[in-house]
Amino acid sequence: MLFLWLYHLTSFKNCLVSVSFSFYFHWLLSNREQRRTMDDTEQIEDTSSGTVPDKASQENHESRDEMLSRHRKEISQLQNKEIELKKAAARGSKAEQKVKKKQVEEEISQLSGKLKKKHAEELASLGFSNSNGNEKNIDNLVKAIAGVSMTAQSDHSKPSKSTRRKEKRAQQEAERDRRIEEEQSNIVSDRMIENEHLEKKLGPLGLTVNEIKPDGHCLYRAVENQLAYLSGGSSPYNYQQLREMVAAYMRDHSTDYMPFFLSDNGIEGNSNSSLAERFENYCKEVESTAAWGGQLELGALTHCLKKHIMIFSGSFPDVEMGKEYKSEGVVESSIRLSYHKHAFGLGEHYNSVVPV
Repeated sequence: MLFLWLYHLTSFKNCLVSVSFSFYFHWLLSNREQRRTMDDTEQIEDTSSGTVPDKASQENHESRDEMLSRHRKEISQLQNKEIELKKAAARGSKAEQKVKKKQVEEEISQLSGKLKKKHAEELASLGFSNSNGNEKNIDNLVKAIAGVSMTAQSDHSKPSKSTRRKEKRAQQEAERDRRIEEEQSNIVSDRMIENEHLEKKLGPLGLTVNEIKPDGHCLYRAVENQLAYLSGGSSPYNYQQLREMVAAYMRDHSTDYMPFFLSDNGIEGNSNSSLAERFENYCKEVESTAAWGGQLELGALTHCLKKHIMIFSGSFPDVEMGKEYKSEGVVESSIRLSYHKHAFGLGEHYNSVVPV
């Protein structure tokens, strides 16, 4: 009996320990689950409050070097625009230039201010603050890394030597363009007046100007055109053959042409070449280059061709050469040319004159 009673007592104790252990195990699991739930709740609250950094947005941000490289390009573009505007403003009268220059300065000042503000805001986004007197530090950072100094800024910094050279070249080019335009406008005006006077001369005679190529051979080409018209077909001589004929005639009659050559081509006192040598060089130019022909060559042409030559002009009185070769009663035997002083800016020009 005693043995049986001890057996039951031991069984009851083991059961009690098993129940206690099971109860403790379930309590431990429950407590751990509760803590995990609390941690998850705190993490969600932190995320919603923005305390966790957004790595994706940070990766999309422009780096400092990339930003400053872009700043350099934008500043350089503004400088190039300033040079172009100043070059355009240098055209026109002095009063117009003054007004345009002021407008350019105001426009560049506004653009420079906007660009400076934009760059400061972008640098501030990287942690460079322009508050507490650090605005100058940001400007120095931009200039130091970008390697370009802004023009027309509030600190009135002096432009670099290269910038001053560019501005000076732009002003010089603009001034040259202005002078060219002015000269061209004067040339066009004189040419129009000359052509009007010439038309008034030729119109009543039933004549008109036949344009000849302005290449230095215009006198000889115009004579070639006249010879073709007089022959009713092609000219017996082309312009190069006419040049050679003139040079040969002038050599053979050098005593007749030397005084005229001397008056047009005086010899300097210290010249080592003789008059004969210079005259020979002149004849070589006549026959082998595109040297422009004038009165000497016209005089030689009349004798080489034995033709009367009539030169009409809208700026000077008409000129006749070789009157001894003029055929009485034969109207269509003379060579008729037109002389144009203001046809081109490079020099005088000859055209052929034909019936309308």
